[in-house]
Amino acid sequence: MPLNPNDLSDRSQRPRRLMLRGSLLVLGTLAISVLAGWSRRAHPDEVVPTPAGLADVVRTVNLRLETTEGELAVARIQLDRLNQIVTYSSRYRIPADLAGAVFDIALSEGIDPALGFRLVKVESDFDDHAKSSAGALGYTQILPATARFFEPGLSENQLYDRDVNLRLGFRFLKTLIRQYQGEIELALVAYNRGPARVAEILSQGRDPQNGYAQAVLKGTDRGKGISQ
Repeated sequence: MPLNPNDLSDRSQRPRRLMLRGSLLVLGTLAISVLAGWSRRAHPDEVVPTPAGLADVVRTVNLRLETTEGELAVARIQLDRLNQIVTYSSRYRIPADLAGAVFDIALSEGIDPALGFRLVKVESDFDDHAKSSAGALGYTQILPATARFFEPGLSENQLYDRDVNLRLGFRFLKTLIRQYQGEIELALVAYNRGPARVAEILSQGRDPQNGYAQAVLKGTDRGKGISQ
């Protein structure tokens, strides 16, 4: 029977929930003990918690609660990441490790993962050894000259490395998005046709769009409404 990620998450959080309940029970018990000690005369040999001691316990429990809440927040983030990777892996029918690399590297380079996956799909159909007639290489079909702008001395063989290719392709796209002040469609056209060619077309008062941006954005939030 397939495992449900939500079941795994619930199981992983049970020990923390029990710890929270235990801490609260300890705090409640100590509070009752203190109040009971205040309401009667304590035996000389009996140690009764002082208000200061209770305050220390409260601080300790609060710290434990904060720590546990932080751990739960991290667990939720990790579970969300896993769910998204599984979704992309299934959608594009690619191995989970490749989906994880595209997802993580896109985020690290400031690219929306949905856009990153679409870029790789359109450029290479997730073929790590893809090579265009113009010499563009790998998953993101980045030209060696463009890649060396970001990492001088890079060899063509290194551009077939999965993580290197994804990182530099997404970095190039992010650079173009900044250059065109957030106009993703124009940045995508420049990714496809080259910034110099796009600048030339714009200087002539013409539209550089060639259908590439629409193809990449299809299925993303920005692509909603674009004809399928």
